[in-house]
Amino acid sequence: MGNSSSRVGWVVAVLALVLLAGPFGAAVVLAAVLTPAVAAQHRLDCATTVAASGPWRPPFRQAYVRSSVYGMRLHPIHRHWRLHTGVDLVSLPGPGPVVAAAAGTVTAAGPRGGYGNAVDVDHRAGLVSRYAHLARINPAIRPGATVTVGQVLGTEGATGTATGNHLHFEILRERTPVDPVPFMAERGAPLDGRAVIPVPTHPVPAAVEGGIGFDLPPAGTPRLNSLHTPPAPIPATIKVLYVAAGERYQLPWTLLAGIGMEESAHGATTATSTAGARGLMQFLPATFAAYGVDGDGDGRASITSDADSVFSAANYLTRSGVTKGVAGVRAALFAYNRATWYVNDVLHYAHAYGGGLVLGDPASCDGGEGNPDSAPLPGDRVAAVLAWAGQQAGEPYVYGANGPDAWDCSSFTQAAYRQAAVSLPRTAGAQRDWLAAGGGTRIPPGQERPGDLIFWDSYLGPNAIGHVVIVANPARRTTVEAKSTRAGVGTFTYSYTGHSIFEIWRPGTPIAGTR
Repeated sequence: MGNSSSRVGWVVAVLALVLLAGPFGAAVVLAAVLTPAVAAQHRLDCATTVAASGPWRPPFRQAYVRSSVYGMRLHPIHRHWRLHTGVDLVSLPGPGPVVAAAAGTVTAAGPRGGYGNAVDVDHRAGLVSRYAHLARINPAIRPGATVTVGQVLGTEGATGTATGNHLHFEILRERTPVDPVPFMAERGAPLDGRAVIPVPTHPVPAAVEGGIGFDLPPAGTPRLNSLHTPPAPIPATIKVLYVAAGERYQLPWTLLAGIGMEESAHGATTATSTAGARGLMQFLPATFAAYGVDGDGDGRASITSDADSVFSAANYLTRSGVTKGVAGVRAALFAYNRATWYVNDVLHYAHAYGGGLVLGDPASCDGGEGNPDSAPLPGDRVAAVLAWAGQQAGEPYVYGANGPDAWDCSSFTQAAYRQAAVSLPRTAGAQRDWLAAGGGTRIPPGQERPGDLIFWDSYLGPNAIGHVVIVANPARRTTVEAKSTRAGVGTFTYSYTGHSIFEIWRPGTPIAGTR
């Protein structure tokens, strides 16, 4: 590295357990019975993009603003009051592609009076989405055509009765328009203006939380070595190490191969670099002392062992945030060797070896230390979280499920905290980072309260958060959680030991970006 059973019964049980926690717990549960969930949502806008991971998504890829809302308004051209049957969305910085908000069948495509060039997509169950004022409609979009979620329908424009470039986005239920904003929010695709990361081209494994992943980013410019040195064949013994380390740390093996190619042509170069870096993946001794791991199982980490070198590189990348979106990949590679051309060389080689899917959340926040001055949520909101969570006991755990009758760990906590008017991100790792970015407070073990969230590593390897639970009764160390495909949703126990990562966080009112 050059410088580098009965749901009601369950609720009663939770009431009894939380009462054991003292006056705070009693107030929480009593409030859950007396106080409905709050309508206003706290949101920390620490991510500029969102992943398109569900059956619905916003109709733009790019960032945008809402310029007009659903409801009665004075028409800007005809100058009389009428129902505005959709919302108007304006791309930033200029007109961009319009995409299907969900899969379906095109029922209309062409000029239509005041709508201008418009497309209707039928999603069955009486639901139709409409896209109006398009500058142009893609030739493949014609009545009878089947479209997939995210497929480009046309380009944003100002055809028909319009005063400027925008998309009129409309949702019809049984031929009657409904407000698209709550409709889309209920389906996990809020019209909040954020750009949407494309659906990965590499298939996301079924057993992945949230169904979320993202492709390795392409190489940019400048490049250096990769301009004149083609990717070399990988020796079979070295490829075995890349693949094994990729599986252990849950990252594409091709990324490790890209580093191995850039650093030593997969071990063909054995000399110590002028900076003192050594081994297959070229670690500086000081860096290896901090991040070196035993990859070959001989009980020690050696800088000259090929296995230890490859596994240590995977350890370094994941600890440097490689799973935190496209920016995280580039930042982790830059940390490995602080040169932009190096990052692009590695990515070029990684794609030459097949690219791959990063099992991370592309909408993760940058992280931080949380906000120790954050006021905890009022007791009635915590109570709403626990009451709702308890009512889901017995439901199944399904990777990628978003409810209402099946959950994975983070969709469960996301839905639970929605009862308290808190908008958490979708995956466990992104939820922890949201809290660390100012949405909550880090809590020492032994000081947790009902409603706190605990995060630990699991299937994503030792350096990535893969599970989240809600504390039910800290005195008994019990949780309410979507635990696993075998155990489903219910009450379980937790321990402070046995994890590479174990963090307790208390959600509060975000300190920045609230709205």
